[in-house]
Amino acid sequence: MSEPTSKVESIVTIADLQELIRDKYFATDNARGAAGTFLLLMEEVGELATALHDNRPGVTPTQAQKDNLVEEFADVLAWLSTIANITGVDLTQALTKYTEPGRVTGFKG
Repeated sequence: MSEPTSKVESIVTIADLQELIRDKYFATDNARGAAGTFLLLMEEVGELATALHDNRPGVTPTQAQKDNLVEEFADVLAWLSTIANITGVDLTQALTKYTEPGRVTGFKG
């Protein structure tokens, strides 16, 4: 993945994210294992839940709370990518469940 030179070039695909996470963290994450890493993902999901609560309709969140919401989404995606790497799952391939016509009944994509 090359360094972005503009906002448009900073768009990251699921494959890019999974590769970036693999390159930076695989050795440590793999040593921890899927079970331990899943617990860390759940911790991040809890932090995302709190951020969603802080940004819920009817509440005027601070800029810090808005920024935190964005960061928590990123953290959840990163930890999900980590678990996929540890277990050998290609997330781009996994997403064909939703992108191939007829694979998910009722999906209006």
